[in-house]
Amino acid sequence: MSLLHYDTQEEIDAAARGEELTKNTSHLVWASIAAVVVVSAAIATYFIAGEKPPVATGEIVQVWAHPRHVQTSGLDANGAPKDSDRFDQVLVIAHIKLHNQSSHPIALHNILTDVTLGDGVHSSYAATRGDYESIFIVYPELAELHGKILPTELTLDPGQTEEGNIVSAFRMTKEEWDARKDLSFTLGLRYQPSLVLAPHTAVIEK
Repeated sequence: MSLLHYDTQEEIDAAARGEELTKNTSHLVWASIAAVVVVSAAIATYFIAGEKPPVATGEIVQVWAHPRHVQTSGLDANGAPKDSDRFDQVLVIAHIKLHNQSSHPIALHNILTDVTLGDGVHSSYAATRGDYESIFIVYPELAELHGKILPTELTLDPGQTEEGNIVSAFRMTKEEWDARKDLSFTLGLRYQPSLVLAPHTAVIEK
């Protein structure tokens, strides 16, 4: 015998209507869940399809560091005496590859080297072509690293890859350099987001 006992036909009909209502409500719940899933999937597909790959890719092939203590000569450009200056400096030389993977030309307009120390980020722009050549004259011990420069002003056609060296200079001690928390290179592109690259090999000290 059923645990539910109805004394009248009216009660039986009411119970049947209640079961039907419950069944319909369950269908509505599942239909709502399915609709939410479909809409969420459509939104995700829209955003994924709408995301464009970066216009450029790159690689930090190798990085060299040259810590040194600098003492100026105490003479100005005309040979007149002036106060001598002493400071610690680290030259950072990097070999960089840059590739245009877009369907239109892109323009590089600066390269920034960022070193993160305990007190924050220290930044230095890559040397211009004239300064780049001068560095290897002043520091002949770096002659073996005197390769082709990667210009800081450069236009790449679609599919084109360029590579070369840059030099940045930081006023910091060797101890500060060795205690750095991060090292990265920011390639500024005109009218496009900057490309930030990190080295994936150990820095070689020269």
